[in-house]
Amino acid sequence: MAAYTQILETQQDGVLTLTLNRPERLNAWTPVMQAELETAIRAAGGNPDVRCIIITGAGRGFCAGADMNHLQDIQDDTSGAAQSATARVERPAPTGLEKTYDGRFGYLYACPKPIIAAINGPCAGIGLVFSLFTDLRFTTDDAKFTTAFAQRGLIAEHGIGWLLPRLVGEANALDLLFTARVFKGDEAASLGLVNKSLPAAELMPHVQELAAFLATQVSPRSVAVMKRQVRAAYFQSYTESLAEADAEMAASFTTFDFKEGVASFVERRAPAFQGK
Repeated sequence: MAAYTQILETQQDGVLTLTLNRPERLNAWTPVMQAELETAIRAAGGNPDVRCIIITGAGRGFCAGADMNHLQDIQDDTSGAAQSATARVERPAPTGLEKTYDGRFGYLYACPKPIIAAINGPCAGIGLVFSLFTDLRFTTDDAKFTTAFAQRGLIAEHGIGWLLPRLVGEANALDLLFTARVFKGDEAASLGLVNKSLPAAELMPHVQELAAFLATQVSPRSVAVMKRQVRAAYFQSYTESLAEADAEMAASFTTFDFKEGVASFVERRAPAFQGK
């Protein structure tokens, strides 16, 4: 595994866990953290030994937003160097979903592996935007959320103005963006911002159990195709989406995972999917 300075990386039984690791700053976002996360997730996307990715935070927080020292650097900078420092990652030419969802976090949608955010504490600003580009989100009942931008003189950054209304509806999105009010995990769940809110002691066991299920009990090929289908459908007509589904269904009949899925069901045993 790569050596990182602001994230931790562990892998077990097909599940890669990435932990934002600046606990003394509630894992506040920095250009280094961004580059390390992107590097790790891109690598996991091409690693057949990784079937599912969990992202969480060290200590009491998930990500308390941009590090204020970096924001001060941007305010004081006249050359643009401080702001452009957030993009120092070698990236392939964008294709597919990453080309459709260009911008800072399109690579999360393009990653063929399911990505689960385990939001264990404060989740604000760019940390919130990042979490919304994951596939599934779980949080503690008392974790604090805020968009933060309006109270910092900023705007709806990095695609959240497009994404948030699709998750919680326009009225709720405008409330959260305009006021930048703090709301907790149980409200985030009721709004549909996260899949579920749980007591703090239950968060990681729940997420780890789900990740283990995704890593062993479902076809990684099926999940990758479904993830692409759903995200592509936002820019397709129903007819286009249906045509793509018909083509993908025909292709799936020829795969090892289809044969294994049927065989394991008939034989009443655990599947041994290969992603092929």
